[in-house]
Amino acid sequence: MKLSALNAKAHYKSSINIVLIILSIWAFISFGCAIIFRDWMDANMPHIGHAPFGFWMAQQGSIIGFVILLVIYTLLMNKLDDKYGYSEDES
Repeated sequence: MKLSALNAKAHYKSSINIVLIILSIWAFISFGCAIIFRDWMDANMPHIGHAPFGFWMAQQGSIIGFVILLVIYTLLMNKLDDKYGYSEDES
């Protein structure tokens, strides 16, 4: 299947938008929740187990958030590839 240059540019632009959104969310989780807002979360949010929420986000939450973002990125990119004809299916 021959794809036009316009189709390729639209795919590229959409993929960059997805990457920027995912990176923004990752930065907020990693830096915002784990560093910048940690003291506020410790004071205003419930504990998880015996750990304050800010501490938990710094230790576990940012890692879990990163893995969830990887799964979301994969799903969004597969959907985008299917939309523009770049899917890996051999059908």
